[in-house]
Amino acid sequence: MEALPFHPMVVHVPMALAVLMPLVAGGLALAWWRGWLPARAWLLAVGLQAVLLASGMAALRTGGVEEERVERVVSEALIEEHEEAAEAFVGASAFVLVLMGAAAWLGERPRALPAAIAATAGTILVLGLGVRTGHAGGSLVYEHGAASAYGDQVGTGATQARVQASDDDD
Repeated sequence: MEALPFHPMVVHVPMALAVLMPLVAGGLALAWWRGWLPARAWLLAVGLQAVLLASGMAALRTGGVEEERVERVVSEALIEEHEEAAEAFVGASAFVLVLMGAAAWLGERPRALPAAIAATAGTILVLGLGVRTGHAGGSLVYEHGAASAYGDQVGTGATQARVQASDDDD
């Protein structure tokens, strides 16, 4: 029995962080602006954005590893669409990390807070790119049958449960 696909397990980390980062960065920027937290609290946003970028890169890599197998059941064009969306997501995540790092580096200087606000706006862009990437990936699995590249290894338990339930109804 070959291993189950690793890519679907990895992609949930950057997707979850993409959803959370506008809230975290926005809250930290507000707290910094209002003086509720010191400027160094912004390092939390920088750290989480770094995790988002690293996990996004890992998801991109695991998707590349599994690409050939999935190409047996899904057209290469659809996979490329998902991959290009993922590359844009990771690239934007890297750009936002640079902005966040600049804001942290500037610290208490006058341009620090505007850099943090720009980075926070960037997290919204990253979220949009994440939604686009996730939609393309979900389409591969749920509309185009990408999971069937893994045969009986994916979904067997759910399929057996549905069959058992329908047998019980009869």
